[in-house]
Amino acid sequence: MTNDRPLLDRTSLGDLDVWLESARTDGAIALIDKETDWTSFDCVAKLRGLTRVKRVGHAGTLDPLATGLLVICFGKATKDIATLQDDDKVYDVQVTLGATSTTDDSPGEITDVQNVHQHTDAEILAALLGFKGTIDQTPPAYSAVKHQGRRQYDLAREGKEFTPKSRQVTIHSISNVVINWPVVSCTIHCTKGTYIRSIARDLGDRLGCGGYVTALRRTRSGGFSVEHALRIDDVRAAIQEKAVV
Repeated sequence: MTNDRPLLDRTSLGDLDVWLESARTDGAIALIDKETDWTSFDCVAKLRGLTRVKRVGHAGTLDPLATGLLVICFGKATKDIATLQDDDKVYDVQVTLGATSTTDDSPGEITDVQNVHQHTDAEILAALLGFKGTIDQTPPAYSAVKHQGRRQYDLAREGKEFTPKSRQVTIHSISNVVINWPVVSCTIHCTKGTYIRSIARDLGDRLGCGGYVTALRRTRSGGFSVEHALRIDDVRAAIQEKAVV
């Protein structure tokens, strides 16, 4: 969806003082380009401190490994989070085949798969495109999905056994595919709740060779694009320059 709230991005940073006033009164939104190794909550906490707006939240988690677009809501705009979370997302992803990961991405414990058959580009492409459409997807064990009232990543870190429940998601398109064994790169347009890590894992399973995400970037969320997003350092520098907080 698009949103009528005042928007802070690359085109409006010069009007930061006006945007801040809106964030503190009627609510506002910012487009942030998250850095790798930061959690989505890290971004929220940093922006809360920089803007001194108490109520701040994001409209869709990004894994620590991932970079890219976070839609951040301030003040009364936090009421819009649930609606914004429903938006489709677009990701650029890089998958490495021939190994598995405990988290289905590179920060996890990596295990090489023995005696891996190097598949042809045609075989890999056919397996990848097989994910298009509405599919049943099982979230990674290390995910924010709740299992019996608790986050799965908490249960996984405690070493507790559980079976994640599958759910339906829709993959609208898979494009810009580049295959250079063992690396596969592509762009995925999907519905909310889709785990790209699960696609990497399941692609490896289909090919019998294992697979995990080694790079992930969210480029779009609904009508918002990362092309217009700001890094938190951009916001910090603008606040310091204008001395508006």
